[in-house]
Amino acid sequence: MSNFSSEQMDVPSNLLLASWTDRFLAWLIDFMIVSIGLAILFAALSLPFWFDNNMIRAYKSIEPLHYLISSIVFLGYWTYFEFKTGQSIGKRLLHLRTTDLSGKLIDVKTAAIESFGKSFLLPFDVVLGWIFTNKRRQRIFSRISNTIVIKLKEDDYGMSNNVKYLKD
Repeated sequence: MSNFSSEQMDVPSNLLLASWTDRFLAWLIDFMIVSIGLAILFAALSLPFWFDNNMIRAYKSIEPLHYLISSIVFLGYWTYFEFKTGQSIGKRLLHLRTTDLSGKLIDVKTAAIESFGKSFLLPFDVVLGWIFTNKRRQRIFSRISNTIVIKLKEDDYGMSNNVKYLKD
């Protein structure tokens, strides 16, 4: 029996960094999914006020709260999925995964730090990441959390070749 855990055996030996374009498309898919959910939620919450003439004025007064609630929902969405599987829905569709620098799944604290930048400060996070780019294509909060986004090869998201089935 080997000393390696199943998590260590599933780590790809060569990591293919995801392109900025693929990462943007994954983010866009996630943004649309979460935004549609938020729009439905906010519409339902504002239903009692739809026939009030002061609704537009009331909406403008809570705009900062709207941004804060939306950002917290995005933070929760990305943190949950990137902690659980390394893949949000957009990343799953494009065969991308957020990992640590060695290709392993990240813990919840790391996922929260990595997700904070794209939830609250995305333009700054990305622009500064492009300006100060490195060989790992990391955004600023990816650097802070020591994470990368990789492109999965077909054998990375299929059945592992290292799996052995034993019978008792």
